[in-house]
Amino acid sequence: MNANAAGQLKKPAKLAPATPLRSGESFLSDLKASKRTIFVEGERVSDPANHPAFRNGARTVARLFDYAAAPENLERMTFTSPDTGGPVWRCFQIPKTHADLRAKRLAAEGWAEQTFGLMGRTPDHVANFFAGYAAKPAFFARGGQQFADNVVNFYKHIRDEHKYVAYAIVPPQIDRSKPAHQQSDPTLYAGVVKETDAGIIVRGGQQLATGAVFADYLQLSCIHPLRAGDENYAISVALPLDAPGVKLFSRRAFPLQATSAEDYPLTSRFDETDCFVVLDDVFIPWEHVFIYRNTELCFGQWWQTPSHSYGNHQAQARYATKLRFLLGLAKRMNEATGNDAAPPVQAEMGELAAYASIVDHMLHSHETDAPIDEDGILWPSKTALYAVMALQSQINPHMIDIVRELTGAAMITLPSSAKDFDNPEARPDLERYFVSGKMSARERVRLMRLAWDFIGSEFGNRHQQYEKFYGGASYLVKMNMFRAYDFPRAGRLVDAALALPTIEA
Repeated sequence: MNANAAGQLKKPAKLAPATPLRSGESFLSDLKASKRTIFVEGERVSDPANHPAFRNGARTVARLFDYAAAPENLERMTFTSPDTGGPVWRCFQIPKTHADLRAKRLAAEGWAEQTFGLMGRTPDHVANFFAGYAAKPAFFARGGQQFADNVVNFYKHIRDEHKYVAYAIVPPQIDRSKPAHQQSDPTLYAGVVKETDAGIIVRGGQQLATGAVFADYLQLSCIHPLRAGDENYAISVALPLDAPGVKLFSRRAFPLQATSAEDYPLTSRFDETDCFVVLDDVFIPWEHVFIYRNTELCFGQWWQTPSHSYGNHQAQARYATKLRFLLGLAKRMNEATGNDAAPPVQAEMGELAAYASIVDHMLHSHETDAPIDEDGILWPSKTALYAVMALQSQINPHMIDIVRELTGAAMITLPSSAKDFDNPEARPDLERYFVSGKMSARERVRLMRLAWDFIGSEFGNRHQQYEKFYGGASYLVKMNMFRAYDFPRAGRLVDAALALPTIEA
């Protein structure tokens, strides 16, 4: 190569300074300093990091940050930012190969295993949606190039600064017989009420902001189809959760009813909290607006970009982990009671294992059957994804019922509290009658309380409701499957059968 040719080589772009991976301590410090507005049990809370309703959930999230930042987990949990050269969470990676998508699954499983699959809106969920948006900026440019620039810039910001984003994308259940603009008050549903040179003003309510008490930002949009006249609600924006006018109304905080971590080992640690969001004239600068008053793009953002596929790839990795935990619980309880070798019990366990394996192997099919589009972007297999999501509301309660059958009365004949073992008069009877052939009375009671907290407590029942409506109403999820299935290929088989030549009987 001559000197002139060498001089014409393009210089590598200068990388921006990399932000160190966020630690659990820095996350909790930021949460404490944010001063948000949360209502729970009649109290206004500004610091969820230290309030008994939320503090253990916050600490669980903090441990996820620490897990991702641990040197031994860096390869699994992070990839290199193309803009800073520093490590960023794997969930933000836009997959170009099947190996990329496998790496994202392994990272999702890494975080899911820390919560036994019991936290569905960990920081990797909505992060995957924004990876899907950033993969297809041309989609957002259909509303104006500035919106494409906005979504890519915001994606880079949350990726390189390791931000936690939640979302609220479902309108309130006020009068579903009417569209948003025909409600008794047009500002009941979250929508634009004013436009300025600097940004927009949004007013109204939206649900279901799971994890929002812990997140840095909220994506506000609508996943339901909107009608003509609903343009004010057809937006996709991001706002800080401590922005003036943002209010979070938490559902019942289950940790407040947990008498002890020993009696409620899951409730006390893994309640991620669902919230109704009220926006009281919240200002959103234009740079955080990605879709503006466009019903077609508002609905299309989920399906015409890989956002919904990426977010639910993570969600199915979490669900597969949760089912493994359920099977482990059921197996351990059978072993404790000596029923593990009984053929009827093994048959029930085999059915549980079949359902769990279907979910697990369909998750792997997301990767092996993943198509790569004309832009070089890999999409998880939609048929593999939506097949499980379409049946999840039926599979999950059936699996829970099988475990109920296997345990019989064991979960509801437990001592009232772990404190009963501390009573010298009660302890001898408890140690005599609650012992099993494999473990001590206290060990067996701890195991059964773990199972009850998963299945029968208020926390456990919230999870059954969550999985039943995780993807939305059952018919909506099945419609996703309808759109994804290759009916033309199936139809060609019918055409071939109808075209068979006549033969003598």
